[in-house]
Amino acid sequence: MAVSVGLLGVLMIINPSGDEFNLYLLLPLMSAFMFAIYSVATRAVSRKDGAFTSLFYTAVGGALVITLIGPFFWTPIAVHDWPFVGALCICGAVSHYCLIRAYEFLQASEVQPLTYLQLVVGAIIAVTVFGETISWNMLLGSLTVVGAGLFTMWREPRAFSKNSPATRSGVQP
Repeated sequence: MAVSVGLLGVLMIINPSGDEFNLYLLLPLMSAFMFAIYSVATRAVSRKDGAFTSLFYTAVGGALVITLIGPFFWTPIAVHDWPFVGALCICGAVSHYCLIRAYEFLQASEVQPLTYLQLVVGAIIAVTVFGETISWNMLLGSLTVVGAGLFTMWREPRAFSKNSPATRSGVQP
C-alpha cells in the first residue's frame, strides 16, 4: 500500500495531465526505478561480498556500459571544470562505498529514508542555484512520497513483531 501511495506522490510531482508534461519527465521516474533495483541488488550482494568487491564490480559494470554509450555523446570537459568532475567522482565513489557498508549492517527500510534527504537538498539547490520554483503539486507529491517511505520505515519492524501471525505459527521472519 505504501508503494502505491509513493507512486501516487510521484505522479503528483510529474503531473501527467498538466500542460507542461512531456516524455522527459519520465526520466526521473525511470531513474528512481533503477535506483530501487540497485538498492535491492546492493543489499542482496552485501550479504555475501565485501564492500570493496561490490564497489569493484559496480565500477567495472559502469565502465563497460559507459564505454559502449559514451563515445556517441562525448563532449570534452573544459580544463576549469576538471576539479569539479574530480570531486564528483570522489564523492560518488565514497558515497557508493558508504551505502554498501550501510546495507551490510542495516535493513533496507532503515537506510532508505536517508535518500529522502536527496529530495530536500535537491529542492534547495534547484531553488537557490537554478532559480526553480516549487509548485503545490511538487510539494504535495514530495510530502506524499516521503510520508509513504517514513510509514514503511515505522511499520517494517512491527510487521514481524511477537504479535504477528507468522511469528505465532512458528515461522520466523
